[in-house]
Amino acid sequence: MDAKTKEERELYSVRMLGLQLPTDPRWVNLAEKDLEEILTDHAYCEQKAATFCISLIQQFPEKIRMVHELAPIVTEEWGHFRMVLSELEKRGLKLGRQRKDEYVNRLLQFQHKGGSREDILLEKLLVCALIEARSCERFRLLSLHIGEDKLKDFYHKFMVSEAGHYRLFIDLAKTYCDPEKVKKRWDEYLAYEAEVMKALELRGDRMH
Repeated sequence: MDAKTKEERELYSVRMLGLQLPTDPRWVNLAEKDLEEILTDHAYCEQKAATFCISLIQQFPEKIRMVHELAPIVTEEWGHFRMVLSELEKRGLKLGRQRKDEYVNRLLQFQHKGGSREDILLEKLLVCALIEARSCERFRLLSLHIGEDKLKDFYHKFMVSEAGHYRLFIDLAKTYCDPEKVKKRWDEYLAYEAEVMKALELRGDRMH
């Protein structure tokens, strides 16, 4: 496969997720230089994903479908946290301290504040969808390009899971909010996220 074909496939994958900017390919090389760091950050990403789903259920218990859809996601994300912990332990590595997630914090800054409950829910669901989409894209890169075959399989499982979560959050947004409004706001988030990706330092110790 020539370099051009590889680049085209990466762009196709990114566009399937709605993202406008692919991850710099050097990221995988940086990430695999210190597995303890990237696995630590990954573990906390999974923990925060479970916590955020719990928060959505607590804030919007009247959204029955969402509650039923997110309840198993909480279990799944916590299971992922334990999987990453296990991977650290198998390698004789330690879980480090949780770090500031600049990527997520910048997305949260873009949220519209106030409005109706549906408006607030839309912002939260779209942020979740975007985080899952970018995580899926990065897990895909790891599953394809990290040097160790066992880790390729490890990250492939996460890639598949995150793709499903991304689609679920978009579907829930369209269920509870006007689909045209969802599309307009989603396009705004995608454009903003691309600018965030350009501005952030490329770090191998961060999943985002």
